[in-house]
Amino acid sequence: MSSFVVALDVGGTSMKGGLVTRSGEIIRTDRRATPRDRGPAAVVATIRSFIDDLASAGGGTPAGVGLAVPGLVTADTALYSANIGWRDVPATDFVPLDVPVMLGHDVRTGGLAESVLGAGRELSDFLFLPIGTGIAGAVILHGEPYGGNAGWGGEIGHTPVFPAGESCACGQIGCLETYASASAVARRYSTRATSSTAPASSDTVPTASPAIVTPAASPAPVSPVTVPAAPPATALASPAPVTAEQVAALTASGDPLAMEIWGEAVEALSLALATYTLLLDPSAIVLGGGLAEAGPLLSVPLAERLQKRLTFRDAPPLRQAALGVSAGMLGAALLGWRAAGFADAGAGWSLDVLKSPRVA
Repeated sequence: MSSFVVALDVGGTSMKGGLVTRSGEIIRTDRRATPRDRGPAAVVATIRSFIDDLASAGGGTPAGVGLAVPGLVTADTALYSANIGWRDVPATDFVPLDVPVMLGHDVRTGGLAESVLGAGRELSDFLFLPIGTGIAGAVILHGEPYGGNAGWGGEIGHTPVFPAGESCACGQIGCLETYASASAVARRYSTRATSSTAPASSDTVPTASPAIVTPAASPAPVSPVTVPAAPPATALASPAPVTAEQVAALTASGDPLAMEIWGEAVEALSLALATYTLLLDPSAIVLGGGLAEAGPLLSVPLAERLQKRLTFRDAPPLRQAALGVSAGMLGAALLGWRAAGFADAGAGWSLDVLKSPRVA
C-alpha cells in the first residue's frame, strides 16, 4: 500500500491539488488554472495531467485518488456541471492511473473535511455554509454530507429571501446568493456607488446597525426600512469595481453605503438560516468562504438577527470554518483514502499538521 493519496479540488477558476499521507500529513501542494474556456474535454485532460504530475512528484503510485468537483456528482460519475460543461464523465476518465478513485461534490466534500477535521469535528449535525462567489451549503447529517434524492441538497443560495427583489442568474427572483454572496456584495456596492438612484423594491430590509461596526458594543435595535433608492455615492464612488473585502473594510469604518449593503446581506442570511434552522435543527452553522473571513463583522450581527427571527427557541451557534481554502482538497484526500479502503480516514489527523503543508 502506498503511503499517500492524490487529492484534487476542482473549481471553475483553478484546481488545488496535493499529496496527503495516511497520517494526514500534506507532503505536497500545487495549483493550476481550470481551462474551462477551452471546453470540458480540455478540463478533463488537465485534471489527468495534474494527477499524473502529482503522483510522479510523490515518487510512487498513490493508494487512491479523491476529487472534489462542481455540479451534480455521484461517487463514480460527474453527472453535470454548468460551470464546466461536462456530462456523465466516469471517475476513471479523470485518472490516468490504475488506482481506486472517488468523486465528491465540491461543497459537500469541503463540509466532510470540516466534519471530520475542522470546526464540526465533534458535531453530528450541522450546516457548512461557504460564502464566496456564490453560496451553497453542505448539510451534514450524522457526520456525513447529505446530497438529497438527486444530488441537489444544500442549494441554500437559491432560497428566495426577498420574493419581490432582484433577479438571480438562476432565473428566480430574490435569491440569497443575489444579496449575500461576496460577488453580490461587491456588485451591489459598485452599482449604487455609481448611480444616483437604485431600482425600486417593495422588500424591506434592516438598516445596518452600529453592532456591525463595533461588534463589542451593545447591539442597536434593527429597524426595517424600504430600499427604494441608493444613498449618495461614498468613498469608492468610481467606475472601477470593488471587492467584497473592500466593502467589509468600508463597513467597519462606518461608510453609510457599505453599511447598508452589508446590512442587507446579513438580513438575507438571517432569513435563509432561520428557515434552515426550523426545518433541520442543526447543532451549529459553520461559516466559510471569503465573506466569512470578515469574522465578527459578519457573525455578530448575523447571530443577533437570526436569534430575533427564532422567537421561541435558541438559535444554533455560528462557528468559523477551520480549514479555509484547504477544505475541498482535504475532503478530497479523505475520499481518496476511503477509495483505498480506509473508511476511518481522518481519525487522529492533527490540525497542526493540516495547517502546515509544504507548498510545492
